[in-house]
Amino acid sequence: MSSNPYENEPGYETAREESDKKNITDYVNKIQHETLRISVIQRLEEYLGINPDGTIKPRKPAFTEDWSDANRDGQLDDLVPAFEPFIDLCKRRFLWYYDSYLAAVERAKPKVKEDQIFIGMPFESRDNIMDGKFRYKELERRLQIIRKALDRETAAWAEDGLIAVKRESGIAANLQRQFEQVKAAFEANDRVALDLELEDGNPFVWNLTLFGRPMTNLDGGLFRLKICFSVKFPDELPRVKCETKLFHHRISTDGVVCYFPKRGDDVKSHVDAIIDAFEDSEPPYDPRTTVNPEASKLYWGSVEDKKQYSRRLRRAVQRSIE
Repeated sequence: MSSNPYENEPGYETAREESDKKNITDYVNKIQHETLRISVIQRLEEYLGINPDGTIKPRKPAFTEDWSDANRDGQLDDLVPAFEPFIDLCKRRFLWYYDSYLAAVERAKPKVKEDQIFIGMPFESRDNIMDGKFRYKELERRLQIIRKALDRETAAWAEDGLIAVKRESGIAANLQRQFEQVKAAFEANDRVALDLELEDGNPFVWNLTLFGRPMTNLDGGLFRLKICFSVKFPDELPRVKCETKLFHHRISTDGVVCYFPKRGDDVKSHVDAIIDAFEDSEPPYDPRTTVNPEASKLYWGSVEDKKQYSRRLRRAVQRSIE
């Protein structure tokens, strides 16, 4: 398969005519537009209940009205709506790559005119054609609405969690127990300096303060993170945001942390992976971690690029304690 989608069409594998050069550009432009529109935006709008006008359908409650009887019978957790793992994966990846999506829109805008009609290709026909118009301003607006909807959803997890605590749900007890175990484990660990507290006593929202390890680029830094859990944990994985502004290749410009826990159901595994994402100075290249395009470009660039990355990271670390 060629990285050029035009050459993957039957009969056009070796197309080299002058007309083909223009067709290649036009074809790539509309594929990029439609991939972003259909594979990313439409999918997330459906998952989040976003209407075409940008309004959002009322959110379904975490628990049904029948919780009282279920709680008495020990079946409260059975009332949590069915979970679909692919939806959670798509939402987490959207948060990771939101910066990249916006950057792709900005790069594409100068290449086409707004409302410009897609150009048909010689291999397309009336019954098999990708038609439409370039509307990057509209795509940008929809991306921003999706992001706001995800932020609201994450904030609602805290409210759901308080309800779960009040109703003595099993997941609430599980997270409370894990919090106590994780806190004790790190208090006994001299290798890592961190502080861990629940926000307003809610086991579904953990506030983590990480102190930069000496002799590293993070030395002397103070980084505040928030870990938010769903009542569907561990099926629905937590969302982690660094509330301290930091220029880091594993942290998006608005603080979303990209990390890979070894065990989804073990919160200590999540915390360990978060620390590794912050501190690993020589990780193997992994394209999945490109959540901050500018920082990643410098981090994986030339020797001079890497020096510039380190300088910007150190400046951000210094600001974290000012």
